[in-house]
Amino acid sequence: MLFVESTFFVFFAVVLAVAWACRGHRSHKAWLLAASYFFYGAWDWRFLGLILLSTAIDYLAALRIEASQDERRRRTWLWASLACNLGILFTFKYLDFFAGSATALLEAVGLQAGWTTLHLTLPVGISFFTFQSMSYTIDVYRREIQARREPLDFALFVAFFPQLVAGPIVRARDFLPQLTSRPLFSGVPVRACLTLFWIGFFKKACVGDNLALWIDPVYAEPAAHTASALIGATWLYAVQIYCDFSGYSDMAIATAGLLGYRLPRNFAAPYFSLSATEFWRRWHISLSSWLRDYLYISLGGNRHGSVRTRVNLMATMLLGGLWHGASWNFVIWGGLHGLALVVHRQWRALVGIHHAPDPLRPLARLAALLFTAWWVVFCWIFFRAATLSDAWIAAHAYLTWASPGSTALPGTVWPILALLVGMHALCWRLRPEERAGEIPGFAFAPAYGLAWSLALLLVPLEAKPFIYFQF
Repeated sequence: MLFVESTFFVFFAVVLAVAWACRGHRSHKAWLLAASYFFYGAWDWRFLGLILLSTAIDYLAALRIEASQDERRRRTWLWASLACNLGILFTFKYLDFFAGSATALLEAVGLQAGWTTLHLTLPVGISFFTFQSMSYTIDVYRREIQARREPLDFALFVAFFPQLVAGPIVRARDFLPQLTSRPLFSGVPVRACLTLFWIGFFKKACVGDNLALWIDPVYAEPAAHTASALIGATWLYAVQIYCDFSGYSDMAIATAGLLGYRLPRNFAAPYFSLSATEFWRRWHISLSSWLRDYLYISLGGNRHGSVRTRVNLMATMLLGGLWHGASWNFVIWGGLHGLALVVHRQWRALVGIHHAPDPLRPLARLAALLFTAWWVVFCWIFFRAATLSDAWIAAHAYLTWASPGSTALPGTVWPILALLVGMHALCWRLRPEERAGEIPGFAFAPAYGLAWSLALLLVPLEAKPFIYFQF
């Protein structure tokens, strides 16, 4: 059930109507939990057991961690929680990958290996709900929050359907307090939520899905295309993945908002960043902050000298790349971003005390913006390519402007790319979802209807799954 499909609109209309019709707070939450399980079960009901298992273990582990005064016992329960969540994630997402890599390595040195891949189906959203559930027990262990004794609240925190399958990754400290009292419809910014949902729909269905019609053929056969086609498809993919993922986040935040709950912002115009460090503060914010708080800081952060800091940064980004998928392409993608973070940190240490003269600052900012965008888009090659060999072909074309292929993209690609960048900059500056509340109701309704008419005209015949559903 995709956010852009008619079935979701019917589902959400029923959920919304019943949720606000529920008189009791507990019945309100119970209804949302049932709807969330139905939403996830619509993908494959068999995997509901994974969410229930993760929920039950983390709920119990957090209570035991909080109740115990013995540090060894508290650590044991924490490790039990982590082992459960990481075990689920490893089994379904990484077991075949690591086994296959080990088999290939053994065969490369002349040893026979007989591993047979299990070909397990990857449960949708598994990386999101396991990370979300893990963060809860870690926060309880760190004594940053108290364990939730109401099982209904914790189950809804884990399974809340707007962000269940592709984020944003929600922290217990932000979401659980919202379950303390029943939300009031009078506090819902309806026009802002409706506008944000339309923006997300437009980004995903009208921009992202249409761009795929140009991108997919190029990356299906990169060696057959010209360098300009590969470079153009890569820049278009940078737009597509942003529109696809930020579009999902917009719609998730909007649907949660219409139900009376707040989800965190997940994107903040990341392609306008002036460095790799800034990019990761503005791209997939809920994941980058999760990696910082639960992985980078746990490894030592920047507390043990510059060399250890660089190692921690690189390890965090390599594991962050692997989080995205069981492929060496994702590891390389994470490593390239880790390298950029290390280089930027070293650059700041070397030149941070020297400030350029005022006339050069705008030029320096423009250069930083363009170089950051160039590097980020280059890294997307390894994220998009189906195989490592395809990635090398595209990367070679990107860096050298040379390719053996002869198939080109239409000349309209570059003007369309420039138009999309301009629209994005304008939308970021105007923030229409924030201004929607200022529009009178008699004007908002026809304008909103006209916007949907335009969007539906641009939707391709076949909706594509969200890119991040594979993670």
